[in-house]
Amino acid sequence: MNRLIVIAGPTAVGKSALALRLAQQLDGEIISGDSMCVYQGLDIGTAKPSASEQKLVPHHLIDIRQPTEPFSVVDFQQLAAAAINEVNRRGKLPILVGGTGLYIQALLEGYQFNPTPITPLRDDDESTAALYDRLNERDPSTAGRIHPNDRKRILRALEVITTENQPLSRDKAAQLQFNGLVCGLTMERQALYQRIDQRVDQMVEQGLLAEVDALLTKGLAANATALQAIGYKEFIAAIQNNLPMETAIEQVKLASRRYAKRQLTWFRRMPYLEWIEIGETTTMDMALVLILRRVAERFAIK
Repeated sequence: MNRLIVIAGPTAVGKSALALRLAQQLDGEIISGDSMCVYQGLDIGTAKPSASEQKLVPHHLIDIRQPTEPFSVVDFQQLAAAAINEVNRRGKLPILVGGTGLYIQALLEGYQFNPTPITPLRDDDESTAALYDRLNERDPSTAGRIHPNDRKRILRALEVITTENQPLSRDKAAQLQFNGLVCGLTMERQALYQRIDQRVDQMVEQGLLAEVDALLTKGLAANATALQAIGYKEFIAAIQNNLPMETAIEQVKLASRRYAKRQLTWFRRMPYLEWIEIGETTTMDMALVLILRRVAERFAIK
């Protein structure tokens, strides 16, 4: 099987910086595991690697779509697998880094998505709570991955279950598709939230609002999938509703913290992921040394 290093974890924990250092040490190449970094023009709000960082180490799956173009988990599976194969073919080490849990898990475990058209359910007067209860009865594992108020995802899950007559979740043990070392970065919750708030402030200073304006000026619809990313939809709502920018900034911080919590919940269901907690006892430098040691053991690299 192809070799693969994975650096996963919540937003703002330091994945990209660590992956860049790993790639430099190991003569590796980075493959983005972020669903929004594929879009051109979404740079600041996605914390996309800078042009100078991309010159230091080859990056894949960045800026490969226009914001108007669709991009799915199936697209990611195909393109990421091809990139991993190509990097291995050239004798390099691919390093997948990102926080989009579904994309990463689907790639690693080789999810098979049924091409059968899904029959939409009628979104009638049934309450979201009732829909969630119905999903929990039919597929509690999937229900546990969805917020009880997320009506859209609850309906989608019920549609798939109804069409395929089987739960989305599978009880069988995950069989990884790669010879992989899968690492997850985490840190104490309040420390992570502080890093998230600092990152949002930095994005604003770097010109996030101007980036949003530029995308809208180019004619991109405010409801485009690419603009539903955290940091974009909040600023667009502020512009459309004449809200203070301070309000939008706080909303971005809150949404980012909630997203980080969901990311951690998702990744903790992946039993093969090796966690590294960044903090007083384990710095980023120590995490780098630890991963390099595990890579040497796993892939017999001297």
